[in-house]
Amino acid sequence: MANFFLDNPDVQFHFNALHLRDIVAIAEDDYAQAKQYSDAPTNYDDAMENFRKVLEVVGDLAANRIGPRAADVDLDGAEWHDGAVSYAPGTRKNLAELSKADLMGMILPRKYGGLNFPFTVYMMATEIVSRADASLMNIFGLQDIGDTIRKFGSEAQREEFLPKFATGEYTGAMALTEPDAGSDLQAVKLQAYQNAEGKWFLRGVKRFITNGNGHVLLVLARSEAGTKDGRGLSMFACYGSDGVVVRRIENKLGIHGSPTCELQFNDVPAQLVGNRKFGLIKYTIDLMYRARMGVSAQALGISQAAYGEALAYAKDRIQFNKPIYSFPAVSNILIDMRVTLEMNRSLFYHAAQSVDRKEKLEELIEQRREEGQPVTDLTAELRQATTMAGLLTPLTKLILTESANKITYDALQIHGGTGYMKEFRVERLARDARITNIYEGTSQLQVVAAIGSVINDILRPHFDTKEQKEYLGGLSQLAACMKEIRQLFYDSLRYVVERKDASFQDVAAKDLVELYGYLLIGYLLLDEAEVDSRKVFIANRYILGSLAQAKRNAECIKNGVFADLLHADKILNG
Repeated sequence: MANFFLDNPDVQFHFNALHLRDIVAIAEDDYAQAKQYSDAPTNYDDAMENFRKVLEVVGDLAANRIGPRAADVDLDGAEWHDGAVSYAPGTRKNLAELSKADLMGMILPRKYGGLNFPFTVYMMATEIVSRADASLMNIFGLQDIGDTIRKFGSEAQREEFLPKFATGEYTGAMALTEPDAGSDLQAVKLQAYQNAEGKWFLRGVKRFITNGNGHVLLVLARSEAGTKDGRGLSMFACYGSDGVVVRRIENKLGIHGSPTCELQFNDVPAQLVGNRKFGLIKYTIDLMYRARMGVSAQALGISQAAYGEALAYAKDRIQFNKPIYSFPAVSNILIDMRVTLEMNRSLFYHAAQSVDRKEKLEELIEQRREEGQPVTDLTAELRQATTMAGLLTPLTKLILTESANKITYDALQIHGGTGYMKEFRVERLARDARITNIYEGTSQLQVVAAIGSVINDILRPHFDTKEQKEYLGGLSQLAACMKEIRQLFYDSLRYVVERKDASFQDVAAKDLVELYGYLLIGYLLLDEAEVDSRKVFIANRYILGSLAQAKRNAECIKNGVFADLLHADKILNG
């Protein structure tokens, strides 16, 4: 039988290369949990074997159950009648099977019925599920709702919500966006107010809420009357059945199996999660690390599916008495798709492990503080981990989601006219990919989120180490190319900084972020090529192509190619 975990050599490569020893040790209380739970690992090797077995189950379900239903899920879609939302029949079957396999609480603690898995392994499962049906990720991938309650809620809230998240009885949603507050969440207006007994209620409208029909909603609401910025917002949990009205679901281009809802809150009873005024500035920002990564996993899964479809079609399609796979114009596209896929995966799992490291350090610090132990050394390590995750998560979402759109575009192109027809899977994949570089922060906002770290060159020590490293054989030539890319970056950065012009910095931001991305990914691929000969070709193609692109980025910055953007208003309205 097919298996989307076992049939992918690159996923296998990254699983075997995971560096989770410290992360797993913290999560397992130095493996003390094995004394309390029969399914807890006794050591790191035991944990990794457990992760592998579960991912094999995910791969089996994805390939043999979820994938075959995806076309019907897209056709049927979610439906809305008189305020009630129902999933497509295939989606209901998928969720039932994932729940039966105990996969709906992968990242939740065993205490509440979860598997207590690292975030990185959960992201690998999310990639695999997304390859089968991208719309299902928007439900399966919302396990972070429960995890946010675990991190910031009270013990009573954890005991109330988490066990049913873990069994799959509850699904969740993040209710952040409003008609006048999309990317600008500081503008949220939905009102949270207390009655005479101090109980909280919610009143207002939310829009574009993924899985807004979920049983439990995490709602960003204005709890401080008279405020207009993020400091007046708090986070609340409520039940969708307690007066939340689904006014409609959106008729979307793609991701049809996932209902996107407009919600009306009619004095809905709610529970404050964490502290007042921290809803945006702490809890939502924390949630964004995972949300960006979840959409990146979705984009990666879509990309893998599109590449597979294009490769199979190119081998089967005969033109001029030979398969189109043999035409250089086609094979070149396929090679670029594969290189992009593998470099994306390298960046993705590097970023996922950075999020894991940040979150486990936070947990360890909290635990030590409760025990009265010093945390000074860990606090410094956490600052570094948070800075790293703060760069890698927007950079990953920017690169992977833009890539997904390009890969699905090229996959459809290889299919020719047949790919434009709904009988072929690639048509759905192209539609599904389009949302990934929009929701959970557009690509433009990811540039904004990353540029500060790039300007401050936070990876300088890392790049210094890599530049001094001796790469042997043919990799030495690629290492020389990386030094050239780095010099192009510094020349460009110096040019931008010395102008002391904030507006020009905004114009140059995208090119600077891309240059930094070439450096990070290039060195990741170089290190992988040292341990796996299969990666030498990937590193070669990527780095040589990046050098050419880096020259273009640098020229655009220094020669004023985009200088007209500084006067865009006059140009567009002249």
